[in-house]
Amino acid sequence: MSAPTTTEAPVPPLAGFTVGVTAARRAEELGTMLERRGACVQHGPALRIIPLADDAELEARTRDVIARPPDITVATTGIGFRGWVEAADGWGLGEALLAALGKGELLARGPKARGQIRASGLTEVWSPPSESSAEVLDHLLDQGVDGRRIAVQLHGEPLPDVVDALEMAGAEVVQVPVYRWVPPADLGPMDRLTDAVLVGGIDILTFTSAPAAASLLARAAARGLREELIAALRGPVLAVCVGPVTAAPLESVDIETLQPARSRLGAMVRTLEAEAPTRARRLPVAGHWLELRGHAVLVDGELHAIPPAGMAMLRVLARRAGRVVSRAELLRALPGGGDDEHAVETAMTRLRAALGAPKIIQTVVKRGYRLALDPTPGPQPLGGHCVSGEER
Repeated sequence: MSAPTTTEAPVPPLAGFTVGVTAARRAEELGTMLERRGACVQHGPALRIIPLADDAELEARTRDVIARPPDITVATTGIGFRGWVEAADGWGLGEALLAALGKGELLARGPKARGQIRASGLTEVWSPPSESSAEVLDHLLDQGVDGRRIAVQLHGEPLPDVVDALEMAGAEVVQVPVYRWVPPADLGPMDRLTDAVLVGGIDILTFTSAPAAASLLARAAARGLREELIAALRGPVLAVCVGPVTAAPLESVDIETLQPARSRLGAMVRTLEAEAPTRARRLPVAGHWLELRGHAVLVDGELHAIPPAGMAMLRVLARRAGRVVSRAELLRALPGGGDDEHAVETAMTRLRAALGAPKIIQTVVKRGYRLALDPTPGPQPLGGHCVSGEER
Protein backbone atom coordinates (compact mmCIF):
# COMPACT_ATOMS: atom_id res chain seq x y z
CA MET A 1 0.00 0.00 0.00
CA SER A 2 1.36 3.34 -0.95
CA ALA A 3 1.76 6.07 1.62
CA PRO A 4 -1.02 8.66 1.71
CA THR A 5 -0.28 11.87 -0.15
CA THR A 6 -0.73 15.32 1.34
CA THR A 7 -1.31 18.66 -0.32
CA GLU A 8 1.08 21.27 0.98
CA ALA A 9 -0.21 24.80 1.47
CA PRO A 10 1.56 27.59 -0.39
CA VAL A 11 4.09 29.67 1.51
CA PRO A 12 2.47 32.88 2.79
CA PRO A 13 3.58 35.89 0.71
CA LEU A 14 5.37 37.65 3.58
CA ALA A 15 6.89 34.55 5.16
CA GLY A 16 10.60 35.05 5.75
CA PHE A 17 10.34 38.85 5.90
CA THR A 18 10.66 40.96 9.05
CA VAL A 19 8.39 44.00 8.97
CA GLY A 20 8.76 47.02 11.26
CA VAL A 21 5.62 48.87 12.39
CA THR A 22 6.00 52.52 13.41
CA ALA A 23 2.29 53.11 14.00
CA ALA A 24 0.78 53.81 17.41
CA ARG A 25 -2.93 53.88 16.57
CA ARG A 26 -4.09 50.67 14.84
CA ALA A 27 -0.66 49.11 15.34
CA GLU A 28 -2.15 45.87 16.62
CA GLU A 29 -4.53 45.65 13.65
CA LEU A 30 -1.68 46.22 11.19
CA GLY A 31 0.56 43.73 12.97
CA THR A 32 -2.16 41.08 12.84
CA MET A 33 -2.68 41.55 9.11
CA LEU A 34 1.04 41.23 8.47
CA GLU A 35 1.43 38.15 10.66
CA ARG A 36 -1.49 36.44 8.91
CA ARG A 37 0.50 36.78 5.72
CA GLY A 38 3.53 35.15 7.33
CA ALA A 39 5.64 38.15 8.36
CA CYS A 40 7.61 38.48 11.55
CA VAL A 41 6.65 41.85 13.05
CA GLN A 42 8.64 44.23 15.25
CA HIS A 43 6.77 47.15 16.80
CA GLY A 44 8.41 50.49 17.51
CA PRO A 45 5.75 53.23 17.84
CA ALA A 46 7.24 56.51 16.62
CA LEU A 47 4.62 58.76 18.23
CA ARG A 48 1.58 58.97 20.45
CA ILE A 49 -1.61 60.97 20.16
CA ILE A 50 -2.43 63.61 22.77
CA PRO A 51 -6.15 64.54 22.69
CA LEU A 52 -6.84 68.18 23.41
CA ALA A 53 -10.28 67.79 24.97
CA ASP A 54 -9.16 69.80 27.99
CA ASP A 55 -7.13 72.27 25.99
CA ALA A 56 -8.07 75.92 26.45
CA GLU A 57 -7.08 76.77 22.88
CA LEU A 58 -9.43 74.17 21.41
CA GLU A 59 -12.30 75.40 23.58
CA ALA A 60 -11.60 78.99 22.54
CA ARG A 61 -11.56 78.03 18.83
CA THR A 62 -14.79 76.06 19.29
CA ARG A 63 -16.56 79.03 20.89
CA ASP A 64 -15.27 81.25 18.09
CA VAL A 65 -16.69 78.88 15.45
CA ILE A 66 -20.05 78.84 17.23
CA ALA A 67 -20.14 82.64 17.53
CA ARG A 68 -19.15 83.17 13.90
CA PRO A 69 -20.06 80.04 11.90
CA PRO A 70 -17.64 79.31 9.05
CA ASP A 71 -18.70 79.34 5.43
CA ILE A 72 -16.67 76.16 4.91
CA THR A 73 -15.35 73.54 7.32
CA VAL A 74 -12.66 71.05 6.26
CA ALA A 75 -12.56 67.78 8.21
CA THR A 76 -9.16 66.19 7.62
CA THR A 77 -9.50 63.02 9.74
CA GLY A 78 -12.33 60.96 11.16
CA ILE A 79 -10.77 60.61 14.61
CA GLY A 80 -10.10 64.34 14.71
CA PHE A 81 -13.61 65.41 13.73
CA ARG A 82 -15.15 62.97 16.20
CA GLY A 83 -12.78 64.16 18.92
CA TRP A 84 -13.76 67.77 18.27
CA VAL A 85 -17.46 67.01 18.63
CA GLU A 86 -16.88 64.89 21.74
CA ALA A 87 -14.78 67.64 23.34
CA ALA A 88 -17.53 70.17 22.58
CA ASP A 89 -20.07 67.84 24.18
CA GLY A 90 -17.93 67.80 27.30
CA TRP A 91 -18.14 71.59 27.49
CA GLY A 92 -21.89 71.55 26.83
CA LEU A 93 -21.33 72.97 23.34
CA GLY A 94 -21.87 69.91 21.16
CA GLU A 95 -25.26 70.84 19.70
CA ALA A 96 -24.22 74.45 19.20
CA LEU A 97 -21.08 73.37 17.34
CA LEU A 98 -22.97 71.05 15.00
CA ALA A 99 -25.55 73.76 14.35
CA ALA A 100 -22.81 76.23 13.48
CA LEU A 101 -21.03 73.79 11.16
CA GLY A 102 -24.34 72.91 9.51
CA LYS A 103 -24.84 76.51 8.40
CA GLY A 104 -21.93 76.24 5.99
CA GLU A 105 -20.41 73.67 3.65
CA LEU A 106 -18.46 70.69 4.95
CA LEU A 107 -15.59 69.10 3.02
CA ALA A 108 -14.09 65.74 4.00
CA ARG A 109 -10.50 64.90 3.11
CA GLY A 110 -11.24 61.16 3.06
CA PRO A 111 -13.88 58.50 3.74
CA LYS A 112 -13.22 58.29 7.48
CA ALA A 113 -13.76 62.02 7.90
CA ARG A 114 -16.83 61.72 5.68
CA GLY A 115 -18.17 58.89 7.86
CA GLN A 116 -17.78 60.92 11.05
CA ILE A 117 -19.45 63.95 9.50
CA ARG A 118 -22.45 61.80 8.61
CA ALA A 119 -22.43 60.07 12.00
CA SER A 120 -22.83 63.49 13.60
CA GLY A 121 -25.98 64.13 11.55
CA LEU A 122 -24.35 66.45 9.01
CA THR A 123 -23.57 65.94 5.31
CA GLU A 124 -20.45 66.79 3.36
CA VAL A 125 -20.69 68.51 -0.01
CA TRP A 126 -17.43 67.18 -1.46
CA SER A 127 -14.55 64.80 -0.83
CA PRO A 128 -11.46 64.25 -3.04
CA PRO A 129 -10.86 60.83 -4.56
CA SER A 130 -7.15 61.07 -3.68
CA GLU A 131 -7.73 61.82 0.05
CA SER A 132 -5.10 64.54 -0.37
CA SER A 133 -4.99 67.89 1.42
CA ALA A 134 -3.47 69.32 -1.77
CA GLU A 135 -6.55 68.32 -3.77
CA VAL A 136 -8.81 69.87 -1.12
CA LEU A 137 -6.81 73.08 -1.44
CA ASP A 138 -7.06 73.04 -5.24
CA HIS A 139 -10.83 72.53 -4.99
CA LEU A 140 -11.22 75.48 -2.65
CA LEU A 141 -9.04 77.77 -4.73
CA ASP A 142 -10.87 76.78 -7.92
CA GLN A 143 -14.24 77.72 -6.43
CA GLY A 144 -12.86 80.94 -4.92
CA VAL A 145 -12.36 81.72 -1.24
CA ASP A 146 -11.94 85.49 -1.16
CA GLY A 147 -13.82 86.88 1.83
CA ARG A 148 -14.90 83.47 3.06
CA ARG A 149 -14.35 82.11 6.56
CA ILE A 150 -12.87 78.58 6.55
CA ALA A 151 -12.40 76.29 9.56
CA VAL A 152 -9.69 73.65 9.08
CA GLN A 153 -9.61 70.74 11.53
CA LEU A 154 -5.93 69.85 11.81
CA HIS A 155 -4.71 66.24 11.90
CA GLY A 156 -1.94 66.28 14.45
CA GLU A 157 0.35 68.84 12.88
CA PRO A 158 0.01 72.27 11.23
CA LEU A 159 -0.86 72.60 7.54
CA PRO A 160 1.07 75.77 6.71
CA ASP A 161 0.98 75.27 2.95
CA VAL A 162 -2.80 74.94 2.95
CA VAL A 163 -3.42 77.76 5.42
CA ASP A 164 -1.00 80.19 3.76
CA ALA A 165 -2.46 79.53 0.29
CA LEU A 166 -6.02 80.09 1.51
CA GLU A 167 -5.10 83.29 3.32
CA MET A 168 -3.22 84.60 0.28
CA ALA A 169 -6.38 83.94 -1.74
CA GLY A 170 -8.34 86.17 0.65
CA ALA A 171 -9.87 83.65 3.06
CA GLU A 172 -10.06 83.97 6.84
CA VAL A 173 -8.79 80.66 8.20
CA VAL A 174 -9.60 79.26 11.64
CA GLN A 175 -7.22 76.43 12.54
CA VAL A 176 -8.73 73.83 14.89
CA PRO A 177 -6.03 71.66 16.58
CA VAL A 178 -8.09 68.72 17.88
CA TYR A 179 -5.11 66.54 18.81
CA ARG A 180 -1.37 66.59 18.37
CA TRP A 181 1.40 64.09 17.84
CA VAL A 182 4.27 63.86 20.31
CA PRO A 183 7.16 61.37 20.67
CA PRO A 184 6.29 58.18 22.57
CA ALA A 185 6.64 58.24 26.33
CA ASP A 186 8.96 55.23 26.09
CA LEU A 187 11.54 55.77 23.34
CA GLY A 188 13.02 52.29 23.80
CA PRO A 189 10.90 50.38 21.23
CA MET A 190 11.42 53.08 18.57
CA ASP A 191 15.17 53.10 19.20
CA ARG A 192 15.33 49.29 19.03
CA LEU A 193 13.42 49.36 15.74
CA THR A 194 15.86 51.91 14.31
CA ASP A 195 18.82 49.83 15.51
CA ALA A 196 17.31 46.74 13.87
CA VAL A 197 17.00 48.62 10.58
CA LEU A 198 20.64 49.68 10.74
CA VAL A 199 21.99 46.15 11.38
CA GLY A 200 19.86 44.51 8.68
CA GLY A 201 17.28 43.04 11.04
CA ILE A 202 14.34 44.71 9.27
CA ASP A 203 13.43 44.07 5.64
CA ILE A 204 10.38 46.34 5.39
CA LEU A 205 9.43 49.41 7.42
CA THR A 206 5.80 50.58 7.42
CA PHE A 207 4.40 54.06 8.05
CA THR A 208 0.76 55.05 8.51
CA SER A 209 1.20 58.78 9.22
CA ALA A 210 3.53 61.58 8.21
CA PRO A 211 4.24 62.53 11.84
CA ALA A 212 5.50 58.99 12.51
CA ALA A 213 7.95 59.22 9.62
CA ALA A 214 9.10 62.66 10.74
CA SER A 215 9.41 61.50 14.35
CA LEU A 216 11.56 58.49 13.43
CA LEU A 217 13.94 60.68 11.42
CA ALA A 218 14.08 63.31 14.18
CA ARG A 219 14.86 60.74 16.86
CA ALA A 220 17.56 59.20 14.67
CA ALA A 221 19.06 62.67 14.22
CA ALA A 222 19.09 63.19 18.00
CA ARG A 223 21.03 59.92 18.33
CA GLY A 224 23.46 60.85 15.55
CA LEU A 225 22.04 58.14 13.27
CA ARG A 226 19.95 60.10 10.78
CA GLU A 227 22.20 59.66 7.75
CA GLU A 228 22.66 55.96 8.46
CA LEU A 229 18.90 55.50 8.72
CA ILE A 230 18.26 57.40 5.50
CA ALA A 231 20.90 55.30 3.73
CA ALA A 232 19.25 52.08 4.93
CA LEU A 233 15.82 53.23 3.74
CA ARG A 234 17.28 54.21 0.38
CA GLY A 235 18.92 50.82 0.03
CA PRO A 236 18.13 47.41 1.42
CA VAL A 237 15.09 48.33 3.55
CA LEU A 238 11.78 48.89 1.76
CA ALA A 239 9.75 51.83 3.10
CA VAL A 240 6.01 51.28 2.75
CA CYS A 241 3.55 54.14 3.32
CA VAL A 242 -0.23 54.17 3.47
CA GLY A 243 -0.38 57.13 1.08
CA PRO A 244 1.36 60.19 -0.37
CA VAL A 245 0.73 62.41 2.65
CA THR A 246 2.43 59.87 4.90
CA ALA A 247 5.32 59.47 2.45
CA ALA A 248 6.11 63.19 2.22
CA PRO A 249 8.73 63.37 5.05
CA LEU A 250 10.58 60.37 3.56
CA GLU A 251 10.42 61.50 -0.05
CA SER A 252 11.70 64.94 0.98
CA VAL A 253 15.04 63.23 1.74
CA ASP A 254 14.96 61.12 -1.45
CA ILE A 255 13.68 57.90 0.09
CA GLU A 256 11.55 56.02 -2.43
CA THR A 257 8.38 54.51 -0.98
CA LEU A 258 5.88 51.85 -1.90
CA GLN A 259 2.27 53.05 -1.69
CA PRO A 260 -1.13 51.55 -2.49
CA ALA A 261 -3.43 53.11 -5.08
CA ARG A 262 -5.86 54.00 -2.29
CA SER A 263 -4.77 55.26 1.13
CA ARG A 264 -6.09 52.37 3.21
CA LEU A 265 -4.41 50.09 5.73
CA GLY A 266 -5.72 46.95 4.02
CA ALA A 267 -4.70 48.22 0.59
CA MET A 268 -1.20 48.94 1.89
CA VAL A 269 -0.83 45.38 3.17
CA ARG A 270 -2.17 43.90 -0.07
CA THR A 271 0.27 46.03 -2.08
CA LEU A 272 3.12 44.85 0.13
CA GLU A 273 2.19 41.17 -0.12
CA ALA A 274 2.21 41.48 -3.90
CA GLU A 275 5.54 43.36 -4.02
CA ALA A 276 7.66 41.67 -1.35
CA PRO A 277 8.02 38.22 -3.01
CA THR A 278 9.15 39.87 -6.25
CA ARG A 279 12.14 41.35 -4.40
CA ALA A 280 13.42 37.94 -3.30
CA ARG A 281 16.40 36.61 -5.24
CA ARG A 282 15.91 33.20 -6.88
CA LEU A 283 18.76 30.98 -8.04
CA PRO A 284 18.98 27.46 -9.56
CA VAL A 285 21.46 25.71 -7.28
CA ALA A 286 22.50 22.01 -7.13
CA GLY A 287 19.26 20.88 -8.76
CA HIS A 288 17.12 23.02 -6.45
CA TRP A 289 15.50 26.43 -6.62
CA LEU A 290 16.83 28.68 -3.86
CA GLU A 291 14.91 31.84 -2.98
CA LEU A 292 16.42 34.30 -0.49
CA ARG A 293 14.03 36.28 1.66
CA GLY A 294 14.77 38.42 4.72
CA HIS A 295 15.55 35.90 7.46
CA ALA A 296 14.59 32.70 5.64
CA VAL A 297 14.95 30.91 2.33
CA LEU A 298 12.74 28.78 0.17
CA VAL A 299 14.26 25.57 -1.13
CA ASP A 300 12.02 24.19 -3.89
CA GLY A 301 9.16 26.20 -2.42
CA GLU A 302 9.66 24.99 1.14
CA LEU A 303 10.43 27.62 3.77
CA HIS A 304 13.51 27.24 5.98
CA ALA A 305 14.31 29.64 8.82
CA ILE A 306 18.03 30.49 8.76
CA PRO A 307 20.16 31.68 11.72
CA PRO A 308 21.41 35.29 11.35
CA ALA A 309 25.04 34.22 10.84
CA GLY A 310 24.05 31.72 8.17
CA MET A 311 21.85 34.26 6.40
CA ALA A 312 24.68 36.78 6.34
CA MET A 313 27.01 34.26 4.71
CA LEU A 314 24.35 33.07 2.29
CA ARG A 315 23.79 36.61 1.03
CA VAL A 316 27.51 37.00 0.32
CA LEU A 317 27.57 33.67 -1.52
CA ALA A 318 24.46 34.63 -3.52
CA ARG A 319 25.97 37.96 -4.59
CA ARG A 320 28.86 35.98 -6.08
CA ALA A 321 26.83 32.95 -7.12
CA GLY A 322 28.99 30.22 -8.59
CA ARG A 323 32.25 31.89 -7.58
CA VAL A 324 34.45 30.99 -4.64
CA VAL A 325 34.20 33.20 -1.55
CA SER A 326 37.08 33.02 0.90
CA ARG A 327 36.65 32.24 4.57
CA ALA A 328 38.11 35.66 5.39
CA GLU A 329 35.40 37.40 3.38
CA LEU A 330 32.67 35.31 4.96
CA LEU A 331 34.12 36.03 8.39
CA ARG A 332 33.79 39.77 7.75
CA ALA A 333 30.10 39.24 6.97
CA LEU A 334 29.32 37.48 10.25
CA PRO A 335 27.39 39.52 12.84
CA GLY A 336 29.76 40.74 15.52
CA GLY A 337 32.88 40.27 13.39
CA GLY A 338 35.85 38.51 14.97
CA ASP A 339 39.10 37.07 13.64
CA ASP A 340 38.67 33.31 14.11
CA GLU A 341 37.89 31.60 10.80
CA HIS A 342 36.69 28.59 12.77
CA ALA A 343 33.51 30.65 13.36
CA VAL A 344 32.86 30.44 9.61
CA GLU A 345 33.06 26.64 9.67
CA THR A 346 30.70 26.45 12.63
CA ALA A 347 28.19 28.82 11.02
CA MET A 348 28.48 26.94 7.72
CA THR A 349 27.64 23.62 9.38
CA ARG A 350 24.51 25.18 10.89
CA LEU A 351 23.59 26.83 7.59
CA ARG A 352 23.78 23.58 5.65
CA ALA A 353 21.67 21.84 8.24
CA ALA A 354 19.07 24.64 8.10
CA LEU A 355 18.92 24.46 4.30
CA GLY A 356 18.22 20.73 4.40
CA ALA A 357 20.22 20.31 1.19
CA PRO A 358 23.94 20.34 2.04
CA LYS A 359 25.10 20.20 -1.60
CA ILE A 360 23.73 23.67 -2.25
CA ILE A 361 26.98 25.02 -0.79
CA GLN A 362 30.23 23.42 -1.92
CA THR A 363 33.51 23.47 -0.03
CA VAL A 364 36.48 24.42 -2.23
CA VAL A 365 39.54 23.03 -0.46
CA LYS A 366 41.96 25.68 0.80
CA ARG A 367 39.99 28.42 -0.94
CA GLY A 368 36.54 28.77 0.66
CA TYR A 369 32.95 28.06 -0.35
CA ARG A 370 30.67 28.59 -3.33
CA LEU A 371 27.02 28.19 -4.24
CA ALA A 372 26.71 25.23 -6.61
CA LEU A 373 25.02 27.31 -9.32
CA ASP A 374 23.37 25.21 -12.04
CA PRO A 375 24.36 26.05 -15.62
CA THR A 376 20.70 25.92 -16.69
CA PRO A 377 17.59 26.48 -14.57
CA GLY A 378 15.80 23.43 -13.27
CA PRO A 379 12.04 22.98 -12.86
CA GLN A 380 10.06 25.69 -11.10
CA PRO A 381 8.94 24.87 -7.55
CA LEU A 382 5.28 24.05 -7.17
CA GLY A 383 4.81 25.25 -3.62
CA GLY A 384 5.77 24.37 -0.11
CA HIS A 385 4.79 24.66 3.49
CA CYS A 386 5.36 27.37 6.07
CA VAL A 387 7.38 27.07 9.21
CA SER A 388 7.26 29.73 11.87
CA GLY A 389 10.02 32.30 11.40
CA GLU A 390 12.61 32.75 14.13
CA GLU A 391 13.29 36.06 15.82
CA ARG A 392 16.60 37.55 14.77
